Amino acid sequence: MNSLTAISRFHDLLSQPRLAGDSWDLLTARMAERNMVFGDRPLCTVLRPLFYSPQEWSYLVDRTELILRLFDRLAHRMLDDAELRKQVHATPDEEYLLHLDHGYRSTIPTARLDSFFARNQDGSRSLGFVEFNGESPASMAYSGVLSELFLEMPVMQAFGRHYAVHAQLSRRPALDEFLRVYYEWRRDRSKLPDIAIVDWHGVPTASEFDLFVEYFAEHGITAVICDPEEMEFTNGQLYAAGAPVDFVYKRVLISELLQRYGLDHPIIDALKARAICVVNPFSCKLLHKKASLAVASDERNAHLLTADEQQAVKAHIPWTRTVEERSTLDPAGNPIDLLPWASANREGLVLKPNDEYGGKGVIIGWETKQAEWDTALAAATSEPTVVQERVQIAYEEFPAVTANGDVSIDLRLVDSDPFLFRGERVHGCLCRLSSQTLLNVTAGGGSIVPVFVIEERDA
Repeated sequence: MNSLTAISRFHDLLSQPRLAGDSWDLLTARMAERNMVFGDRPLCTVLRPLFYSPQEWSYLVDRTELILRLFDRLAHRMLDDAELRKQVHATPDEEYLLHLDHGYRSTIPTARLDSFFARNQDGSRSLGFVEFNGESPASMAYSGVLSELFLEMPVMQAFGRHYAVHAQLSRRPALDEFLRVYYEWRRDRSKLPDIAIVDWHGVPTASEFDLFVEYFAEHGITAVICDPEEMEFTNGQLYAAGAPVDFVYKRVLISELLQRYGLDHPIIDALKARAICVVNPFSCKLLHKKASLAVASDERNAHLLTADEQQAVKAHIPWTRTVEERSTLDPAGNPIDLLPWASANREGLVLKPNDEYGGKGVIIGWETKQAEWDTALAAATSEPTVVQERVQIAYEEFPAVTANGDVSIDLRLVDSDPFLFRGERVHGCLCRLSSQTLLNVTAGGGSIVPVFVIEERDA
């Protein structure tokens, strides 16, 4: 099945009287009802989901799971190998947290691989994973609710008469994984977890926490949302906003928790006392660092990979190196001095801080003047930073309703970010759109759309 033909058919439907306007009115009203916002911006600003054929979705899942299993194995290898672990530049406090006993084996119960999956007109494909979101990634609940809202739209119902539409959901797999690690930690199934969803008050993803509280309640689980400041560990019990909890869904980033409290926080005290189960564990930091892609793609670590893994890394992980004075191999396998080579090849490279998010500090070589690039490159040698090869960016046309009610179909950058579970499986996918090269909703540009696998119905 050709997904590009299906996209064209969907866009043709929008020319029918009132179909686009009625669909947009319904979507915006339902997003408002469900508080589907990122900060003060609506999560979705377009009328079409991202469509994959069964073959395209199978390809994305198969390749992602191969790369995921490699990263999971590298994380366990780094935990046991201090020299290898140095390549991700963990801080002393992070080193301490890495070795706390979390009560279960997995380093990444939930995660996300951010990628560009380009489907070209000639039938060729390009899949490049540019970041590993190894902490507790956002949008598993957002994507599920958006799928429900899109299926209510008149244009989707009209489209559904021609195509079978299958949503790719993540909330249930997330809950299943939470329960799996909770019972591995607890070692009996006599009670459900009492959950604290922990992040700073006022973060733009706060509305997603409410969606999780609702979803947990549907399954008989009590959850409370709290700020790290609202936690207390006393007499062997962790309290979140006054409520006793034994499971922490840690949405606050480890780096931010350490910057504010160091190692002196009730979550850490409760974990040391084995009074709570924490997802994700602090050991997830090994893969969350941008340098984890350098560990996977650096020739000095090739002996750790199987032949199939080496081939998959070459095909799907862009050449990545920590910025430092060293000799290495360039993407073509030629010996180079890294810093002079990175200066001379600015237009094919990106600089990324090792431990930031939301696009903060990212410098795009082909959009930067040479002098500014060289200054940034020099600064990167004193603060852990990676330099990464440019990948093929995916573009697709998406329809939106303009202020005067017309439908405008414009080219958007598209990323496909599969959600990962247990270090081995894909369930669901975040899709973000942008008109800017820096594709990140946190950075202020972009829209989220749900992902559907579609199959043409028999005539």
